[in-house]
Amino acid sequence: MCTVIIHVPERAEHATRMLAVRDEDPTRPWDAPGPWWPDEYPEVIGVRDRRANGAWLAEDSPAGRLAVILNRDVLSVPDGSLESRGGIVLASVSGESLPQRPRTAGFNLVEVAGPRAWVTIWDGLRLRREQLEPGVHMISHDEVDDPRTARIVRWLPDYRELTQQQGPEMAFEQWAHQWVAVLSASSALGPFDDRAIIRDNHPHGYPTMSLLVCVAEIRAERVQLASAVLPEPGVWAEAPFVLA
Repeated sequence: MCTVIIHVPERAEHATRMLAVRDEDPTRPWDAPGPWWPDEYPEVIGVRDRRANGAWLAEDSPAGRLAVILNRDVLSVPDGSLESRGGIVLASVSGESLPQRPRTAGFNLVEVAGPRAWVTIWDGLRLRREQLEPGVHMISHDEVDDPRTARIVRWLPDYRELTQQQGPEMAFEQWAHQWVAVLSASSALGPFDDRAIIRDNHPHGYPTMSLLVCVAEIRAERVQLASAVLPEPGVWAEAPFVLA
């Protein structure tokens, strides 16, 4: 039940801004952003799932592309065994086309190319893709800006108000600090609250907890990415951000 907040700019010369929170089973091994696929994807830096060698989030800075995947509330495909969703991210960020019927569980794939962004939704039956309009959006396990998702209802207005106060030329470190401050404020709800962004999803029937926070600025010619590993899964702390 990961969360992505994204600001798509009005003008092509401005950057897309993103904050992404990764929720995963803390017993599943993974690696923070790094160049984990030097043979197949030499320009790609990403968050690696060691078990399947795929990515949760990945970026190709010279190409100005980034992709991140969020689990959707679909557990199976109609006709057989499932493949890892991590390969979808690597294919996407490398500019490869997605299969029309992915053999994976459901997902929301957020794709960014410079100032443009899309969400590709796989519900186990149909693949659909929508381009995001300029402005601030929030995505989790349902639809984009879904009013049925409690954390979106609670925190999307705050992020929209914040971005109205920020100029498009604000430095990466400055706007990212302000976005993370809203995330920090959200943690006052506690990890079991359905409105929380930093979460422990056990009460909702999932063994996943928030493990990692990434912030990224995507331009046509480069990507800046920084990440912070939470010292304790599902609990907010002022962990240091590291540039990828």
